[in-house]
Amino acid sequence: MAKENKNKTYWPHMILGFLLVGITLGYWTVKSATSVPVQEENEYMLKYQKADMNINQIMDKKIAFDKAYLIQITNVEMQVPAKNEILHRKQKPHIVLAKGVNRFVYEVKDKEGKPVPDANVTFLLTRPHTDMDDISIAKVPFQGDKYVVENINIQKPGRYILRLRAKIGDKVGYSDIPAYLKPE
Repeated sequence: MAKENKNKTYWPHMILGFLLVGITLGYWTVKSATSVPVQEENEYMLKYQKADMNINQIMDKKIAFDKAYLIQITNVEMQVPAKNEILHRKQKPHIVLAKGVNRFVYEVKDKEGKPVPDANVTFLLTRPHTDMDDISIAKVPFQGDKYVVENINIQKPGRYILRLRAKIGDKVGYSDIPAYLKPE
């Protein structure tokens, strides 16, 4: 009997050690996940949950808008990026932004080419993967025969997206255009 007590087993200590490591890693995972802010999707200028629940209605309204109207940006410098040999995919042309105050002019026209003065137009300047630098204009004014977004001050270099939503009756159209501000 005395001989059996000399042969100690360490498996209970190992189980407690694994349990302690598991609890510690679980705490660390929760702490690090809650410290990173969640960025909301603004693809359709709506919260992600609302866009996800109503995507069929959003797409139906967009298709109806695209059949009857056209959104176009004018008076901007477009740059076609060089072919990227690494990615092997065609990249979209983007708008060249100026550091400081920028002005964007949009045309909302029907299919006959007539301007639509009574559209409810909303503008959003955003950056991919963050909403910290978002600039939103709830009601873009109609000047002449165009919708003019003025006094947009851009200071940080990098990629941007110009988002415009035009609502005419029950039809809603969207325009997403990539833009880039070169570093100095």
